[in-house]
Amino acid sequence: MKTLFVKIEPDSVPDDVIETIAGVLLRDGVMAYPTETFYGLGAVFFSGKAVRRIYRLKARDAGKPLSLIVSGLDMIAEIAAVPTPVFSSLAGEFWPGPLTLVLKASPSFPARLAGPGHTIGVRIPSVPWLRRLVTKVGLPITATSANTSGEGEISDPAEILRIFNDKVEIIVDGGPTPGGKASTIVDISGPTPRILREGAVPAGKLEQYLSEMS
Repeated sequence: MKTLFVKIEPDSVPDDVIETIAGVLLRDGVMAYPTETFYGLGAVFFSGKAVRRIYRLKARDAGKPLSLIVSGLDMIAEIAAVPTPVFSSLAGEFWPGPLTLVLKASPSFPARLAGPGHTIGVRIPSVPWLRRLVTKVGLPITATSANTSGEGEISDPAEILRIFNDKVEIIVDGGPTPGGKASTIVDISGPTPRILREGAVPAGKLEQYLSEMS
Protein backbone atom coordinates (compact mmCIF):
# COMPACT_ATOMS: atom_id res chain seq x y z
CA MET A 1 0.00 0.00 0.00
CA LYS A 2 1.25 3.47 -0.90
CA THR A 3 0.34 6.00 1.78
CA LEU A 4 -0.72 9.48 0.72
CA PHE A 5 1.06 12.04 2.89
CA VAL A 6 -0.70 15.38 3.42
CA LYS A 7 0.84 18.21 5.44
CA ILE A 8 -1.54 20.83 6.81
CA GLU A 9 -1.67 23.94 8.92
CA PRO A 10 -4.52 22.92 11.27
CA ASP A 11 -5.84 26.49 11.52
CA SER A 12 -6.26 26.90 7.76
CA VAL A 13 -6.97 23.73 5.81
CA PRO A 14 -8.11 24.44 2.21
CA ASP A 15 -11.40 23.01 0.96
CA ASP A 16 -9.67 20.91 -1.68
CA VAL A 17 -7.57 19.18 0.99
CA ILE A 18 -10.71 18.43 3.00
CA GLU A 19 -12.25 16.97 -0.16
CA THR A 20 -9.17 14.80 -0.80
CA ILE A 21 -9.21 13.36 2.73
CA ALA A 22 -12.98 12.83 2.62
CA GLY A 23 -12.63 10.98 -0.68
CA VAL A 24 -10.11 8.59 0.85
CA LEU A 25 -12.39 7.87 3.79
CA LEU A 26 -15.44 7.33 1.61
CA ARG A 27 -13.47 4.69 -0.31
CA ASP A 28 -13.06 2.65 2.90
CA GLY A 29 -9.68 4.23 3.64
CA VAL A 30 -7.99 4.64 7.00
CA MET A 31 -6.22 7.83 8.02
CA ALA A 32 -3.83 8.85 10.79
CA TYR A 33 -4.70 12.40 11.84
CA PRO A 34 -4.01 15.03 14.51
CA THR A 35 -6.61 15.80 17.17
CA GLU A 36 -6.66 18.37 19.97
CA THR A 37 -4.65 15.96 22.14
CA PHE A 38 -2.83 13.17 20.22
CA TYR A 39 -2.88 11.52 16.80
CA GLY A 40 -5.79 9.23 16.02
CA LEU A 41 -6.83 6.61 13.48
CA GLY A 42 -9.88 7.58 11.49
CA ALA A 43 -12.30 5.77 9.21
CA VAL A 44 -15.95 6.06 8.35
CA PHE A 45 -17.58 4.48 11.38
CA PHE A 46 -20.00 2.43 9.28
CA SER A 47 -17.29 1.04 7.00
CA GLY A 48 -16.85 -2.49 8.29
CA LYS A 49 -13.80 -3.03 6.10
CA ALA A 50 -11.96 0.06 7.38
CA VAL A 51 -12.94 -0.44 11.00
CA ARG A 52 -11.71 -4.05 10.96
CA ARG A 53 -8.36 -2.79 9.67
CA ILE A 54 -8.10 -0.33 12.55
CA TYR A 55 -8.62 -3.16 15.00
CA ARG A 56 -5.84 -5.11 13.30
CA LEU A 57 -3.48 -2.13 13.18
CA LYS A 58 -3.96 -1.48 16.88
CA ALA A 59 -4.09 -5.17 17.89
CA ARG A 60 -7.23 -4.13 19.72
CA ASP A 61 -9.62 -6.52 21.40
CA ALA A 62 -12.60 -6.96 19.08
CA GLY A 63 -14.91 -6.64 22.07
CA LYS A 64 -13.80 -3.07 22.80
CA PRO A 65 -15.90 -0.60 20.77
CA LEU A 66 -14.37 2.44 19.09
CA SER A 67 -15.45 5.95 19.98
CA LEU A 68 -16.42 8.38 17.25
CA ILE A 69 -16.45 12.05 16.37
CA VAL A 70 -19.34 13.92 14.81
CA SER A 71 -19.75 17.34 13.23
CA GLY A 72 -22.55 18.57 15.47
CA LEU A 73 -25.65 17.80 17.49
CA ASP A 74 -27.67 17.11 14.35
CA MET A 75 -25.49 14.09 13.59
CA ILE A 76 -25.83 12.82 17.15
CA ALA A 77 -29.61 12.98 16.78
CA GLU A 78 -29.29 10.46 13.93
CA ILE A 79 -27.36 7.86 15.92
CA ALA A 80 -28.24 8.35 19.60
CA ALA A 81 -31.38 8.07 21.69
CA VAL A 82 -33.21 11.20 22.84
CA PRO A 83 -30.67 13.34 24.76
CA THR A 84 -31.14 13.75 28.51
CA PRO A 85 -30.87 17.05 30.42
CA VAL A 86 -27.41 16.12 31.68
CA PHE A 87 -26.32 15.47 28.09
CA SER A 88 -27.51 18.92 27.09
CA SER A 89 -25.65 20.48 30.03
CA LEU A 90 -22.38 18.66 29.37
CA ALA A 91 -22.52 19.19 25.61
CA GLY A 92 -23.32 22.86 26.06
CA GLU A 93 -20.41 23.41 28.42
CA PHE A 94 -17.64 21.16 27.07
CA TRP A 95 -18.27 20.69 23.34
CA PRO A 96 -16.54 21.14 21.03
CA GLY A 97 -13.75 19.63 23.10
CA PRO A 98 -12.01 16.56 24.55
CA LEU A 99 -15.00 15.05 26.36
CA THR A 100 -16.38 11.72 25.14
CA LEU A 101 -19.92 10.94 26.25
CA VAL A 102 -21.24 7.39 26.31
CA LEU A 103 -24.88 7.50 25.22
CA LYS A 104 -27.62 5.05 24.43
CA ALA A 105 -27.53 4.41 20.70
CA SER A 106 -30.70 4.80 18.70
CA PRO A 107 -32.70 1.60 18.14
CA SER A 108 -31.72 1.66 14.45
CA PHE A 109 -27.99 1.85 15.20
CA PRO A 110 -26.24 -1.39 14.11
CA ALA A 111 -25.85 -3.65 17.14
CA ARG A 112 -22.49 -4.95 15.84
CA LEU A 113 -21.01 -1.44 16.14
CA ALA A 114 -22.45 -0.58 19.54
CA GLY A 115 -20.85 -1.05 22.93
CA PRO A 116 -22.26 -2.82 25.99
CA GLY A 117 -25.93 -2.05 26.54
CA HIS A 118 -26.26 -0.75 22.97
CA THR A 119 -24.20 2.37 23.67
CA ILE A 120 -21.86 4.63 21.71
CA GLY A 121 -19.02 6.92 22.78
CA VAL A 122 -19.14 10.23 20.93
CA ARG A 123 -17.72 13.74 20.96
CA ILE A 124 -17.56 16.88 18.87
CA PRO A 125 -13.87 17.80 18.35
CA SER A 126 -12.62 21.30 19.05
CA VAL A 127 -10.46 21.22 15.88
CA PRO A 128 -12.44 23.15 13.22
CA TRP A 129 -11.01 21.35 10.19
CA LEU A 130 -12.03 18.00 11.69
CA ARG A 131 -15.62 19.18 12.04
CA ARG A 132 -15.49 20.33 8.42
CA LEU A 133 -14.16 16.93 7.39
CA VAL A 134 -16.93 15.04 9.19
CA THR A 135 -19.48 17.37 7.61
CA LYS A 136 -18.00 16.68 4.17
CA VAL A 137 -18.02 12.92 4.74
CA GLY A 138 -21.55 13.12 6.12
CA LEU A 139 -20.95 10.25 8.55
CA PRO A 140 -19.27 9.79 11.95
CA ILE A 141 -15.53 9.04 11.95
CA THR A 142 -13.64 6.83 14.39
CA ALA A 143 -11.61 8.58 17.06
CA THR A 144 -9.30 5.95 18.50
CA SER A 145 -5.68 6.73 19.35
CA ALA A 146 -3.05 6.00 16.70
CA ASN A 147 -1.05 3.42 18.63
CA THR A 148 -0.94 -0.24 19.51
CA SER A 149 -3.37 -1.09 22.30
CA GLY A 150 -1.66 -0.75 25.66
CA GLU A 151 1.05 1.56 24.32
CA GLY A 152 1.28 5.30 24.92
CA GLU A 153 -0.45 7.87 22.74
CA ILE A 154 1.57 9.63 20.03
CA SER A 155 1.90 13.38 19.47
CA ASP A 156 4.89 13.36 17.08
CA PRO A 157 4.02 13.10 13.36
CA ALA A 158 7.45 11.59 12.62
CA GLU A 159 6.57 8.67 14.89
CA ILE A 160 3.21 8.31 13.16
CA LEU A 161 4.99 8.16 9.80
CA ARG A 162 7.43 5.55 11.10
CA ILE A 163 4.68 3.27 12.39
CA PHE A 164 1.89 3.73 9.85
CA ASN A 165 3.57 4.53 6.53
CA ASP A 166 2.37 2.02 3.92
CA LYS A 167 -0.19 0.66 6.43
CA VAL A 168 -2.90 3.33 6.09
CA GLU A 169 -4.21 5.13 3.01
CA ILE A 170 -3.45 8.64 4.25
CA ILE A 171 -1.41 10.36 6.94
CA VAL A 172 -2.42 13.92 7.77
CA ASP A 173 0.56 15.73 9.28
CA GLY A 174 -0.56 18.70 11.31
CA GLY A 175 2.70 18.98 13.21
CA PRO A 176 3.12 17.98 16.87
CA THR A 177 -0.17 17.80 18.76
CA PRO A 178 -0.57 19.34 22.23
CA GLY A 179 -0.44 15.97 23.99
CA GLY A 180 -1.26 16.12 27.66
CA LYS A 181 -4.19 13.86 28.48
CA ALA A 182 -6.59 12.06 26.19
CA SER A 183 -10.28 12.90 26.24
CA THR A 184 -12.25 12.36 29.42
CA ILE A 185 -14.89 9.64 29.05
CA VAL A 186 -18.19 9.89 30.93
CA ASP A 187 -20.93 7.28 30.73
CA ILE A 188 -24.34 8.92 30.95
CA SER A 189 -26.26 6.07 29.34
CA GLY A 190 -27.69 4.81 32.63
CA PRO A 191 -29.35 6.23 35.73
CA THR A 192 -26.03 7.01 37.45
CA PRO A 193 -23.23 8.87 35.62
CA ARG A 194 -19.78 7.30 35.69
CA ILE A 195 -16.42 8.78 34.80
CA LEU A 196 -14.76 5.92 32.92
CA ARG A 197 -11.52 7.81 32.26
CA GLU A 198 -10.40 11.14 33.64
CA GLY A 199 -8.47 13.01 30.99
CA ALA A 200 -8.26 16.48 29.50
CA VAL A 201 -11.46 17.59 31.26
CA PRO A 202 -10.84 17.24 35.04
CA ALA A 203 -13.41 15.41 37.16
CA GLY A 204 -13.82 18.50 39.32
CA LYS A 205 -15.19 20.45 36.37
CA LEU A 206 -17.81 17.77 35.74
CA GLU A 207 -19.21 17.36 39.25
CA GLN A 208 -21.97 19.95 39.13
CA TYR A 209 -23.25 18.60 35.82
CA LEU A 210 -23.14 14.96 36.91
CA SER A 211 -25.00 15.76 40.11
CA GLU A 212 -27.98 16.78 37.98
CA MET A 213 -28.29 13.15 36.93
CA SER A 214 -27.77 11.47 40.31
